[in-house]
Amino acid sequence: MAYAKISMGKRKKIALIAHDNKKRDLLEWVEFNKDLLAQHELFATKGTGSMIEREVGLEITCFESGPLGGDQQVGAKIAAGEIDFLIFFWDPLEPHPHDPDVKALLRIAVVWNVPVACNRASADFMISSPLMSQDYERLLTDYARIEASRPPKSPETSEV
Repeated sequence: MAYAKISMGKRKKIALIAHDNKKRDLLEWVEFNKDLLAQHELFATKGTGSMIEREVGLEITCFESGPLGGDQQVGAKIAAGEIDFLIFFWDPLEPHPHDPDVKALLRIAVVWNVPVACNRASADFMISSPLMSQDYERLLTDYARIEASRPPKSPETSEV
């Protein structure tokens, strides 16, 4: 398998997102981890970020709200190498009108090998890892190189 590498410095760039029914849970988690999170650069969608700034006092760079494109903005930052870590407390029991955006964000995080915590337990394990305070190189599957090495498709098998 072909790999590329992306460096994550000691100061991680962390995106924080929560669906409405999970915002209180994320807020409690952020309050508990405030000192550690303050050592990193924080990003969030508008509703989540505004709530954290107001109630916890951490500085957050905010994107649009999720339904207005914020999830896609976070995904774009991941693809650009500008987000290292995603904490997304999503609600698996509520339907969301922007569900395709949520799935696209989770997909892009996996493609770019970004650590993702989807609940409090996974966030606790990830943030308490010794890797949080040191440089780290994420291995990325080099999809472009893999695609370029494949033989061209014959006209009969090509999709139209």
